[in-house]
Amino acid sequence: MIDASSLIGILIYIIIIGCVFGLLWWLVGYIGLPEPFNKVARVVLAVIAVLFLISILLSFIGHPVLKW
Repeated sequence: MIDASSLIGILIYIIIIGCVFGLLWWLVGYIGLPEPFNKVARVVLAVIAVLFLISILLSFIGHPVLKW
């Protein structure tokens, strides 16, 4: 069973990750990298964000992908 305090902590963690991801996404677009590097940077950012979200969701069942 998931208690409310851990759920609120995870929700805050997801919001912080979303803000950092959004700022990094904006920064890559603002810098104006040449096209192949721009696409690679955005794909790397997206993969990292998805791994963080999967790790958070798997921590509900006790098997996080990333251990801190």
